[in-house]
Amino acid sequence: MNSQEYIEVSMKIEPFSEENAEILMAELDEVPFESFTVEEPFLKGYIPKENYSAQMLKIELSGLDVDFGVDFSATLIPPCNWNALWEEQFTPIVVDGKCTVKATFHKGLKRTRFNITIDPKMAFGTGHHQTTYMMCHAIMENEREVKGKIVMDMGCGTAILAILAAKMGAAHTYGIDIDAIAAVSAFDNAKLNRVSRHVETYCGDASLLQMGKYDILLANINRNILIEDIPTYSRSLKNNGLLIVSGFYTEDLPMISAVASGYGFELIKSDSIDNWCCAQYRKRA
Repeated sequence: MNSQEYIEVSMKIEPFSEENAEILMAELDEVPFESFTVEEPFLKGYIPKENYSAQMLKIELSGLDVDFGVDFSATLIPPCNWNALWEEQFTPIVVDGKCTVKATFHKGLKRTRFNITIDPKMAFGTGHHQTTYMMCHAIMENEREVKGKIVMDMGCGTAILAILAAKMGAAHTYGIDIDAIAAVSAFDNAKLNRVSRHVETYCGDASLLQMGKYDILLANINRNILIEDIPTYSRSLKNNGLLIVSGFYTEDLPMISAVASGYGFELIKSDSIDNWCCAQYRKRA
């Protein structure tokens, strides 16, 4: 990846909001972008030069079912050290003094009870630290429930949450991500953290949840996808199972809770950081 030529696609969103940027990312899952950054009013996507097609992207954008406008331009980025740029953007996360999430290039950090190392695979970005922090906090809050249980990390990305659950003693954890690069990265990170015997990762969408039943389901995904997939989450969770979700704003909580209630979920508690929200639900027996 370090010597590959990339295309930077700048997609101007009108009106701009971080929620609209997240929706656009989700809508573009058929375009082989390797990563995204958000720089108001743009969502910028990065794609290997040989995989880029302006015509394909134009077709995808013209067919969006969204209530905002998108214009785009593309720029060729010469070969450079992508991992060095990635390193500049990723700082370690320490949650409650008990869990550290760091990259392989972070050295000399004080060890905590749970230490998770991820290896950079993408050109840019690690996601929202606020939501990662809250999800890790919520999982550790429920340590007694995690131990010996079956845990699913939906939209697993680098598998931070699945790895944490495995380190906390889950009997088995699964990770699913719609992005093939993320799914491979998740598998590699499980091996890196020596929990690969307890972690399985797959590439796909929520339909893959039907392969099993879970005690705990984790989903750090945007609001629209959460709402769309809550019926599948309900079918996949055991009675009295725990659903922990984040990736949305505090003002979205009533909407998500209303949908969740219709599928047998009861809100237990919610937390927020910088207007990002994390909620815990119990599936009624």
